[in-house]
Amino acid sequence: MTASSGKSKKRALGRGLEAILQSPDTDITSADISGNYVAGATAEIALEKIEANPFQPRTEFDDMALRELAASIKKQGVIQPVTVRKLGYDKYQLISGERRLRASKLAGIETIPVFIRVANDEQMLEMALVENIHRENLNAVEVAISYQRLIEECDLTQEQLSDRVGKSRSTITNFLRLLKLPPEVQVALRDGHISMGHARALINLENPEQQLIILQQIVEEELNVRQVEALVRTVNNPPQETTTKSKQKNVVPEHHKQKVKQLEQHLNTKITIKRDSSGKGSLLIGFSDDFTFDKLMDKLSID
Repeated sequence: MTASSGKSKKRALGRGLEAILQSPDTDITSADISGNYVAGATAEIALEKIEANPFQPRTEFDDMALRELAASIKKQGVIQPVTVRKLGYDKYQLISGERRLRASKLAGIETIPVFIRVANDEQMLEMALVENIHRENLNAVEVAISYQRLIEECDLTQEQLSDRVGKSRSTITNFLRLLKLPPEVQVALRDGHISMGHARALINLENPEQQLIILQQIVEEELNVRQVEALVRTVNNPPQETTTKSKQKNVVPEHHKQKVKQLEQHLNTKITIKRDSSGKGSLLIGFSDDFTFDKLMDKLSID
């Protein structure tokens, strides 16, 4: 074997190994051979090589805030790196930091500092959620949706989710209950027309129509949370109608009625009888003037 043929074989082997390492299916970490960054490294990567995170829980970004961040990035650069995972040869996918990535694109810069991690889809969703909850202030509906996705897609219990995201179980339960509200209420919460406190009060109403009626009152009358809570209590516990049964029910036996008629004929006046079920009652003898009264007294033989 000649020296030239040995070199040729080495080059062929090198090209073959390089081809394998540069394949999107096989290139994962090897910076020392392929020249790409290894997982776990901090690096400066071209924005065009980073694709969006399909598990991004945040859907709403304030345009003004993005422009302000873009202006800051133009002056000072990106202070806090975003986090990406390596997809294949020279390809990366955003795990967290979408606001910084979007602002960087607005600022017109070409590269961004990144932390490179190896993460499966479950880890991506979890990391994106935790990143946004603690740093990006997701609205309550987005947090609730993200919690629900973690439970369903990562097969977690609420207790396990509580450990993962560092929130109490009751907090997670309260967020998840928001997803049971009508879409109109969720949109109002997402857009800031009502607060989390308003939404939690509305949850205590079982009837969706009543929830929407009170939602309209909140917006139109600018009700605070305590007012809404009181309103919900009133709807759930309407004041009872005071239908007190009188103890003086007029239970008059027929023979009593006959005796009263006879007495009316004798006295030549109207007599009203009242009697309850126990037999207790009264007779009301009517008269029109003092003369009639005296005549009645005479007939009753009372001096």
